[in-house]
Amino acid sequence: MIMVAFSLWSAAFGNGELIPALYTVDGEDISPPLEWVCDFEVETFALICEDPDAPVGNWIHWVIYNIPGDQRELDEGIPTDPELGNGTIQGSNGWGSIGYRGPAPPSGKHRYFFTLYALEGHLHLAPGATAEELREAIEGNIIQQVRFMGEYSRQ
Repeated sequence: MIMVAFSLWSAAFGNGELIPALYTVDGEDISPPLEWVCDFEVETFALICEDPDAPVGNWIHWVIYNIPGDQRELDEGIPTDPELGNGTIQGSNGWGSIGYRGPAPPSGKHRYFFTLYALEGHLHLAPGATAEELREAIEGNIIQQVRFMGEYSRQ
């Protein structure tokens, strides 16, 4: 059996570690840098960042899709534009705005899962799609997925 590598990480914090305030509403509220290894062919990637510990249920912090298949990182501070120059499109977060919005837990420590999907094909979703719309669109097109988690609690 041939093992293929697919992993996701951030230079800003380790898996299961605290997310620096810079990437939260208590700081500059910019997206953290993310990098990945993918040693198989992919047409596009999609990413959802969510907080399953939110009082109202799963809260969406970032939806981004049609990331080119040859790309292996998302830089720190991705603009909140609906469409990025390389064909990448951003969806709606839980606040109803486009792009990344960082952790803002009302109390206690919350977990923030960044799930990266390696996909067959290009998604025909307009900018502003919700996480649910993205999940529906990628169903049956996921080659593999990988997850990375950070935690945050307000001081």
